[in-house]
Amino acid sequence: MTVFQDMFDSIWGNETLLLILGLVSLFTFVASLFLIPFLVVRIPVDYFAENKRQTSPWAEQHFVIRWAVLLVKNIFGFIFVVLGLAMLVLPGQGLLTLLIGVLLLNFPGKYTFERWLIQRSSVRRAVFWLRKRAGRPPLEFD
Repeated sequence: MTVFQDMFDSIWGNETLLLILGLVSLFTFVASLFLIPFLVVRIPVDYFAENKRQTSPWAEQHFVIRWAVLLVKNIFGFIFVVLGLAMLVLPGQGLLTLLIGVLLLNFPGKYTFERWLIQRSSVRRAVFWLRKRAGRPPLEFD
């Protein structure tokens, strides 16, 4: 228990660190307010309508372009997953940020996990509300 107490004492005793943590929290909150709705409304209506994953639009591109897009997409996905996990305890839209991060990442079993995540009632309600507010049709499911 003293390890955690020492860590908290050192954080509370360092005003610069507190300011940086506060600014990071504020930035992630404000960014999530604008970026998450922007990305949610761009999920294709039929993305979850199939039992298997759709092919990506750049699958037929040159391998350098395909790998560059894949690398950038996974970096952003990782960032969104980390921010989403942080927003579960900090201000922000944690579950929606996690959903966007998972949608951007590539890993085995991803599509099954995405379908499981979107079927959580809180996530589904938030996604439907954002899409309705943007004038987009609701997502279709099989």
